[in-house]
Amino acid sequence: MNKVVTFGEIMLRLSPPGYLRFSQTNTFDIIYGGGESNVAVSLANYGIPVEFVTRIPKSEIGECALMELRKRGVGTSNIVLGGERLGIYFMETGAVNRSSNVVYDRNNSAMAELESGMINWDKVFDGVSWFHWTGITPAISKNAADICLEAVKIASDKGLTISTDLNYRSKLWKHEGNRNEIMSELTSYCDIILGNEEDAEMHFGIKPEGLDINTQGNEMNSEAFLSVCKQMMKKFPRAKKVIITLRGSISASHNSWAGILYDGKNMYKSIQYQITDIVDRIGGGDSFMGGLIYGFLNYPNEDQKALDFAVAASCLKHTIKGDVNLVKVEEVEKLMNGNSSGRVNR
Repeated sequence: MNKVVTFGEIMLRLSPPGYLRFSQTNTFDIIYGGGESNVAVSLANYGIPVEFVTRIPKSEIGECALMELRKRGVGTSNIVLGGERLGIYFMETGAVNRSSNVVYDRNNSAMAELESGMINWDKVFDGVSWFHWTGITPAISKNAADICLEAVKIASDKGLTISTDLNYRSKLWKHEGNRNEIMSELTSYCDIILGNEEDAEMHFGIKPEGLDINTQGNEMNSEAFLSVCKQMMKKFPRAKKVIITLRGSISASHNSWAGILYDGKNMYKSIQYQITDIVDRIGGGDSFMGGLIYGFLNYPNEDQKALDFAVAASCLKHTIKGDVNLVKVEEVEKLMNGNSSGRVNR
């Protein structure tokens, strides 16, 4: 069976209960998550063998993060122990017209201070067919960016499929590295590229053509986003597929959600979901990526079905509190097949 490796940082998430603001709360809910670990959890839920690679401190808090991964069925044998602290982020959940807000506290984290030689990539990639990273990892620190490049080069030499979620994070890119140069070199090794219009513009200066910002994310604009896919493929000729997520943000509580996939010849479009009562949108893109990898591995040569699975999976994630998507294949396929009633299963 195909085995997947994901590489990035897992963090401690601290959130006020419900919809309280930071200034209102006396307690925080504790959750562990991060872009690449979230993808790993999705894949484990779907029965795909998956390993998560990171560096975490050898402490009680680090052990809690490890326990969270292990209980979800994610392999942790290649995780490096060391460093002083686990990265933290605070998340205030928005509602209606008030946006959610994230505050990072991850400077000098164990992952940020990862150094070359700490990870034996030859060992990590033994028996592996797929490697996934995101644009969050090279944003953490110059060290993390350098080691991510080390990883994609070795993965490429070994013939692995390499995927990325571009994941631009304006609050993270603070180190001395040149973002455009770093992301361009890393992405040049990728076979599968996922992103949205902001990711493409901020990392590479690529913009959708003919986009009406007043209807951004609606299905009618898929042709405008196709132009992003074509520009991305021109810039990154190794890429076999470029996928764009289409999020229409009506409010913090109501989003439309869809996606398009371009394989260099054909464009595939998903249906558009209306997510009217969002529980937690953090990890929505990660759940899309997890669904996409599952779809490519299980529906070979069926790009439409792979895209539909990814969109349905991430739609369901918006109903789940926390960073990770805790749904089964059967639940995703049920929604794919048009059953969105939410009736009790008895």
